[in-house]
Amino acid sequence: MTSFSRELLKWLALVLMTLDHANKAMHLHLPGVPEASRIAFPLFALVLAYGLAQPGARLRPALLRLLAFGALAQPLHAVTVVDGWLPLNVLLTFAAAVAVIMLWMRGQRFAAAALFALGSPWVDYGWAGVGLTLAAWWWFHVEAHGVIFGRCARWAGGALVLAAFALLCAQNGNLWALLALPLVAALSRLPGRFPRWRWAFYGYYVGHLAVLAFAAG
Repeated sequence: MTSFSRELLKWLALVLMTLDHANKAMHLHLPGVPEASRIAFPLFALVLAYGLAQPGARLRPALLRLLAFGALAQPLHAVTVVDGWLPLNVLLTFAAAVAVIMLWMRGQRFAAAALFALGSPWVDYGWAGVGLTLAAWWWFHVEAHGVIFGRCARWAGGALVLAAFALLCAQNGNLWALLALPLVAALSRLPGRFPRWRWAFYGYYVGHLAVLAFAAG
């Protein structure tokens, strides 16, 4: 993915996510929004996984940012999105995935598997969400190091991503999440640059929940 396409996909996902959260918090009952918003999570997951899979990616700072802003967002998420403390918000879903990847890359395979198995049920999208992020990371990681892993590993990575999408669609009860794949394919090679503010996504996530909590309360 180009820098432009990654930022464009991320902000598209932000718009869909905001519509979904506003629809829930304000009880708007907007037609089509719950279904279309199912595209947002896989877009976030694919963009994050791509970045994490690139050579030189810094996983530890990414994990710390996700944990810090996820903790800030959780009380707001609890009153605007799910009306309770569980599941934990999507930033903590991605934090769980990054932590699993870090353990795996350090050779701590049992700890990685245990964290995935025991930690995923507590976060938004559960095993399907963490699993999709991990499968996408592995796929992009293999693609970035194709000479080392070979064609079979690349096919296996693609199969894992499709299996994770199937699980996510089953959890959502619809197939809307699959639209993320053609969107990424269509937009991934767009040339140019898009302004990137590293903290903007995290600040926006917490900020939009704060606004919705104030408006709904």
